[in-house]
Amino acid sequence: MNGKTSLRLRLSQSDAHYGGGLVAGGRLMEFFGDVATELCIRSDGDEGLFAGYSSVEFLLPLYAGDFIEVTGEIIRAGNTSREMRFEVLRYARPRPEVSDSAADLLNAPEVVARATGTCVVPKDKQRRS
Repeated sequence: MNGKTSLRLRLSQSDAHYGGGLVAGGRLMEFFGDVATELCIRSDGDEGLFAGYSSVEFLLPLYAGDFIEVTGEIIRAGNTSREMRFEVLRYARPRPEVSDSAADLLNAPEVVARATGTCVVPKDKQRRS
């Protein structure tokens, strides 16, 4: 069972929901769902179903143009349930005050969100042991 995966992407203007290019926390929840789906495929050969979150923390704001990495790992596996932990790191950001195409890698990635949740893969859909 491969219990870890990650997704790297740049947030675009279409990800911004609020003034100043601020990205809504709900967009991060979609990314958690994408990572959870991949974890279920890796572990069980099926997309599974997200049953719920036990915790979600939004620690720093994200903006259009930020580069992020969304990581996830299975921390506990039951017969059909897969408990997962997620984290969003910002590792680069645009620098519009320098120029319209300037960007910098951060010295250290910033943790911007964390969550834990559970997915379920019905026994009859599991294709890996």
